[in-house]
Amino acid sequence: MVILLAFNFKVEAKAQSKNQRPPNYISDFIIDYISIKYPTVTLDTFIYVGVERQKLYLFVDGEVERIYDVSTSKNGAGTQSGSEQTPIGLHVIAGKYGEGLPKGGVLKGRKFTGKIADIQTEPFSTGCDDITSRVITIKGLEEGINKGGANDSYHRKIYIHGTVEEGFIGQPASHGCVRMRNDDVIELFDIIDEGINLIILNN
Repeated sequence: MVILLAFNFKVEAKAQSKNQRPPNYISDFIIDYISIKYPTVTLDTFIYVGVERQKLYLFVDGEVERIYDVSTSKNGAGTQSGSEQTPIGLHVIAGKYGEGLPKGGVLKGRKFTGKIADIQTEPFSTGCDDITSRVITIKGLEEGINKGGANDSYHRKIYIHGTVEEGFIGQPASHGCVRMRNDDVIELFDIIDEGINLIILNN
């Protein structure tokens, strides 16, 4: 039964666009799993990133409000500094940068450079890792997993951000961050507030 549910969850979630709500059992499945793994977390408004599925789910009032395709690390999931992997576990949205910037605006050090990127919608490597449009910073909340020492997600500068390489969205391609299409990260940026929880799981 669990295997069947997981299979159906994967198939149905893949079929959803960001403007469609999935069947209730999908959100129930995620809520149930996270409530067991993180029993102290309030599951009303939060973000869930499924590394295996390359999806970002925005929950509002306990229901899936948006689903976005994303691109996590090409090196898989992990928390060690220097690994260039996407960290797992419980995080919080720490900051939002780039409000009002034009789509494709390139940020460095979370500041606008004045440059507008030529966004690639085909799977073409630009040879750079330009951060575009918006930056959402995250902080780990699990000591020894994603908080403190060499595993600290914030000090590793792991972001949710727009990318110049939109053609790779939907498959692992980043250097650790969670990449989004530029229109999508602008939309997400406008919806969420600092302080909401983010859960990243490799399942």
